[in-house]
Amino acid sequence: MLKKVFLPLLLILLAYVLVNNPDFKQIAAGISVLLFGMIALENGFKAFAEGPLKNLLKRVTNKFYKSMGLGIAATAVLQSSSLISVITISFISAGLLDLTGGIGVIFGANIGTTATAWMVAVFGLKIQISEFAMPMLVIGIILVFQNKQSYKGLGNILAGLGFFFLGIHFMKEGFDAFEGSIALDQYALSGFVGLVVYVFLGLVATVILQSSSASMAIILTALAASHITYFNALALAIGANVGTTITAIIGAAASNTAGRRVAGAHLVFNVVTGFLALVFLVPLSWLVDIVSSTVNIASNDYTLKLAAFHTLFNTLGVLVMYPFVSPLERMLVKRIKDKVDKDIAKPKFISDAALMYPQAAIGALIKETQHLFDNTFELISHSLSLHRSDIQSDKKLEEVLKGPGYKGKINIDEVYFQKVKTIYSAIIEFATLAQQVPLSANEVRLIYHIKEANRHFVEVIKDLKDLQPNMQKYLESDNEAMRVEYDHFRKRISKIVREILRTQDFHSAMDLPKKEVKSAFQAHIQIHAEKFRKEKSKLKAHEKQFNQKLDELIRERKISNMMASSLMNDSATVASISKNLIKAGELLYIQTDILLFDSLQEIAVETESLDDSEVKISDRSHSKGDKN
Repeated sequence: MLKKVFLPLLLILLAYVLVNNPDFKQIAAGISVLLFGMIALENGFKAFAEGPLKNLLKRVTNKFYKSMGLGIAATAVLQSSSLISVITISFISAGLLDLTGGIGVIFGANIGTTATAWMVAVFGLKIQISEFAMPMLVIGIILVFQNKQSYKGLGNILAGLGFFFLGIHFMKEGFDAFEGSIALDQYALSGFVGLVVYVFLGLVATVILQSSSASMAIILTALAASHITYFNALALAIGANVGTTITAIIGAAASNTAGRRVAGAHLVFNVVTGFLALVFLVPLSWLVDIVSSTVNIASNDYTLKLAAFHTLFNTLGVLVMYPFVSPLERMLVKRIKDKVDKDIAKPKFISDAALMYPQAAIGALIKETQHLFDNTFELISHSLSLHRSDIQSDKKLEEVLKGPGYKGKINIDEVYFQKVKTIYSAIIEFATLAQQVPLSANEVRLIYHIKEANRHFVEVIKDLKDLQPNMQKYLESDNEAMRVEYDHFRKRISKIVREILRTQDFHSAMDLPKKEVKSAFQAHIQIHAEKFRKEKSKLKAHEKQFNQKLDELIRERKISNMMASSLMNDSATVASISKNLIKAGELLYIQTDILLFDSLQEIAVETESLDDSEVKISDRSHSKGDKN
């Protein structure tokens, strides 16, 4: 309600000021053009960053210094610490990045964002950059209208840079004209109170603009026109640095616990760094003077000195906070906890934040599906009166079946409601929402495969409900023939579950060098696709063998007619469970892995229809005739 009233009033007031003050009109137009340029720049880099971003994050965030370096480089290139923060929260929410790596990226982003200040101070204010802006705009707009995605991305980058520098030019001219009508430097505030006021103004400006880079561009332009004092500009820069955390906090509001933790780390770092910079502002300004004289920055070149200050206090902030990364992580884990209903399992990886980027959304879906399978695996093993650890072990299944097994009673309906239903519903809803954003053909197929795999897991649970009563009854029966047949059922299902679990092991190979990943992937696909194919072919053989065995048991009067009826029905149920498990395994760990690698352009793959588990693999680099 407040927003509906406030926004129209703000627009009316803004229109009045723009009509009655031509000089302010030019400044406001410059700010608008600059912000539009930053949006175009961000969209342009997204076209190049989004595809390989997942792979890059996994490879260079295993060490804190690497993740910090990534944050510095990515923010310096993308010109948006807010974007990097939101991407980081998205990937942490999806389980593609751990908290330590996320904190490193956030720390690095605060240093990387200072590149904007240098770009504005060096290029935007020292040379007539508008002369370069026009060719960038012309070429950029032409490229934006091309069909090829890479051309569109490059066009957005060039147009974004053009609008960015054109906006600085308009602001600079507007501030210069403003000097004739009103001297803003008359309103400069001295002392600690003045610093606090300007810190607050910098924070508010960044919250409104949603970009500390845009705030810094405005501050530098106003400083160059002498509308604010140097020390007030330093305070504004500190406020802008703190204000940029608001974007991360907003992004984390739709995230899961992991995402909220990294947003908390961002807030703590920026607030602590800003507080220290404010308290030690005078010593820091002295240090800036020393550094400036060392690198030949003139003592009265306040724009370059402000850029140096911005870099210096963010770098010192990282140095101060670095020893406290582990305590900070522990504090965040302790303070920001999952809202857990002890009786109902909740999704761990999917969240609104993960929907922002296809790579994060797909990664979250895969992780959440594995989470659902873990709970399904519990239902399967306990329904078969087996321990999960025994199925996961390397013991021969014959030995496992002879063991004591799981003796507890399990209510499948109750456990399904507690540990599967909520997660499954969330996965289907999330997958549907993910399909509404622009996706490549591979990404559409990936999401379809993941949805289908989940459906097959749920079908398994429905069949288990039918199988369980007789399974418990006849495993404890005095009739040895029935015990043997139900042990065969347990073995068939356990073998397929074990195979699905083993296919998961391949994902650790993603950290291998590129050539080893490719060969490991090829071996993985060939071996496990063949095993799933054999299991499918065995289903028909089992059916034939079972019919022969059933006839034999009836002829020899080892089982009653009622027992025979139970065996026939349960054999069909076991076949259905087996088919659904095999299909889910193929979709999730064969077809999906193929598409993931194909989307990364590591290798080319060709798959048969979903009903055919045979897979052909061909190496792109040998596509002219030499095939693996």
